[in-house]
Amino acid sequence: MVKKLKQMAQKKATSSGSLLDNALAGSVKDSAQQIWLAGMGAFSKAQEEGGKVFEALVKEGLSLQRKTQAVAEEKLGAVTSKMSGMAGEVQAKAGQHWDKLETIFEERTAKALNKLGVPSAKDVEALIKRIDELSAQVAKLSGTAPAKKARATATKSNGAAKPAAKRAAARKSAAA
Repeated sequence: MVKKLKQMAQKKATSSGSLLDNALAGSVKDSAQQIWLAGMGAFSKAQEEGGKVFEALVKEGLSLQRKTQAVAEEKLGAVTSKMSGMAGEVQAKAGQHWDKLETIFEERTAKALNKLGVPSAKDVEALIKRIDELSAQVAKLSGTAPAKKARATATKSNGAAKPAAKRAAARKSAAA
């Protein structure tokens, strides 16, 4: 009998442990089910809200792009203006250097022509003036009408009258 009681006690202990195990397993199963459902709900909510969030992000990105383009265009305008100013300065300096170069060329050409014995424009002008004075004196001494001034001839031919022709005319006037 003692054996039977021990066996019954063991059965009772085993059956009460299994009841506890069954209750614990059911509780864990219910918790797992709730966690699963909560995850499914969160996923569904994220899908619904995800589209709205995506659209909001697109709008924000578009706004940022417009601001960036405006700043870039402003900077580009400033750089363009600065480069135009620099180009103007370079052009002005180049013009000054060109003027200096032209002056140097004219001076050197005048020196070379002077060394070759070609009279300068000032020399020709002085000669014309002297010829006019001499022609006036010759006309006054000879009592005839003064010859046409060499200066008038030189200006009519745009200052390109040949010096030899002028000298010949002056000699004829002086001889007369």
